[in-house]
Amino acid sequence: MDPMNPLISSLLVANRGEIACRVFRTCRELGISTVAVHSDPDAGALHVREADAAVRLPGAAPADTYLRADLVVAAALAAGADAVHPGYGFLSENADFARAVLDAGLVWVGPPPKAIEAMASKTRAKELMAAAGVPLLAPVDPAAATEADLPLLLKAAAGGGGRGMRVVREMADLDGELAAAQAEARAAFGDGEVFAEPYLERGRHVEVQVLADAHGTVWTLGTRDCSLQRRHQKVIEEAPAPGLDEGLRAVLDEAAVAAARAVGYTGAGTVEFLVAGGKAYFLEMNTRLQVEHPVTEAVFGIDLVALQLACAEGAALPPAPPAPGGHAVEARLYAEDPARDFAPGTGVLHRLQIPAPDGIRVDAGYADGDTVTVHYDALLAKVVAHAPTRAEAVRRLAAALERARVHGPVTNRELLVRSLRHPEFAAGAMDTGFYGRHLDGLTAPAPGEEYAAVAAALAAASSRTGRFGAFRNLPSQPQTARYGDHEVRYRHTRGDFTVDSHPEVRAVAVAPELVRLEVGGVTRPYRVTEAADGPVQVDTATTAYRLTPRPRFTDPAERTVPGSLLAPMPGTVTRVAELALGDRVAAGQPLVWLEAMKMEHRVTAPASGTLTALHTAPGRQVEVGALLAVVQEEAQP
Repeated sequence: MDPMNPLISSLLVANRGEIACRVFRTCRELGISTVAVHSDPDAGALHVREADAAVRLPGAAPADTYLRADLVVAAALAAGADAVHPGYGFLSENADFARAVLDAGLVWVGPPPKAIEAMASKTRAKELMAAAGVPLLAPVDPAAATEADLPLLLKAAAGGGGRGMRVVREMADLDGELAAAQAEARAAFGDGEVFAEPYLERGRHVEVQVLADAHGTVWTLGTRDCSLQRRHQKVIEEAPAPGLDEGLRAVLDEAAVAAARAVGYTGAGTVEFLVAGGKAYFLEMNTRLQVEHPVTEAVFGIDLVALQLACAEGAALPPAPPAPGGHAVEARLYAEDPARDFAPGTGVLHRLQIPAPDGIRVDAGYADGDTVTVHYDALLAKVVAHAPTRAEAVRRLAAALERARVHGPVTNRELLVRSLRHPEFAAGAMDTGFYGRHLDGLTAPAPGEEYAAVAAALAAASSRTGRFGAFRNLPSQPQTARYGDHEVRYRHTRGDFTVDSHPEVRAVAVAPELVRLEVGGVTRPYRVTEAADGPVQVDTATTAYRLTPRPRFTDPAERTVPGSLLAPMPGTVTRVAELALGDRVAAGQPLVWLEAMKMEHRVTAPASGTLTALHTAPGRQVEVGALLAVVQEEAQP
């Protein structure tokens, strides 16, 4: 311990959700008191409940709350904290915020502001890395691009998390996509600078975890593969990256150390690379803790947050890190619907139960009864499996996700399980185009949903009629229940149910929350939970179904005129196409841009025709199903 750097006694986490809870966990183990900050929608959030003290940041929007460096520093001082941990996202890579923390006399748990600044702009970071001998993709000037340069990847210079990124495959699309990337970058980061580089179709996203102290020691903690991404945001990550030869691993290690030393780095950080054709190309350096850091912790048996705190206190790292062991895989459980272009889900999370036997770790930002709002990232939890081999870790993770009970907003849980069990992923042969190739198949309706509907109907009938043995002896009139696209017809008599619509099904046992059905000689249990807000959750041993009773909930599209554009999710309107009523629009033309949970979604014209109504404007909050515009389809010749 450096005598000039006293031990941290109270830490404020300038963040929310899962990462705040994760940092607090280490603080409790180390005897450090904790301070949370929260916006108004987060007043009762899990990270607030787990902190020793909390300070309100008035408002809801990130720009008014978690991105207000002055309010966060003032909160730390008011609560008596002596250190600030930025987490990831929000202000974590903001050099001015780091300086403000230090200027206030607080300990900054992160790299020096100059290192953050050096890596803040991807264009300037690439220039710095080129000077340090780190391999790079050659930049392309969008103004001078030709067909030979395609496909191109447009990227926000100041961005991250997939914001301000566009893939251009046709020259005719370049100008429009460039303008869209610039607008999104300006809205997300306050900086519209965008650059272009070659887009490698079958590239892998591989990164190296680094950890450096103030005494000249730089650790590299193996590789991580983060190639499974949707909208350029990671979904499944693992360590070590599979299938890399030792020569390439050595190149990655050397480049990561060179990058860290080039900017005088201290603390935890990640150097990201694109790997293709046996070569590695520098992408960027994240000057913070990564979402996927638990897989590295599992493989090396360390606590990166504890090491961050030690480095901030001036401690020296040992000359070399511990030896790695085994394989770890992490899946990000999001409140989103992969089958609807990853539209975010909101509402009450009635249940979040993920089994965590030995070898499984769950880092959650929500608990039963919490509300998922439209204001922030859709990440509910991270589930991590560690095992001696990759195959065992993947199997453990898939099983834990299958057996989870997640009731409330729609999630990507089924997509995660299917991805882990996809032959391409199982073989370690995936790349960043994985979901582009396989998403339709991975989001197809799960087989057996009709039997889940049968179970839901019988459970509801049991709840209405009383205990199984109390049914009258005379046959009842046939009953009908509809769930989504499934219709179930049944009768009950003499303590038994007959399922008329599915004669191959025999009801073995029926109770309000547990139904056992026999199909083809095999009996399976179905656990049924009906939420107060309507959807019925049916959990089986291997999957889950979210069913909507049709009589209570109708599709908003059924109540609107043809050509109506409805909000596919709750969110904020960020842009509206520059059109006037009466203008002609083409099928698929973007008309309204919605932002929800840090992701932008385009609402496009359903057909070619005339814009006859426009009911929204930038800055307006809309609910799911809200009427945004109407396009009168042109008559067919």
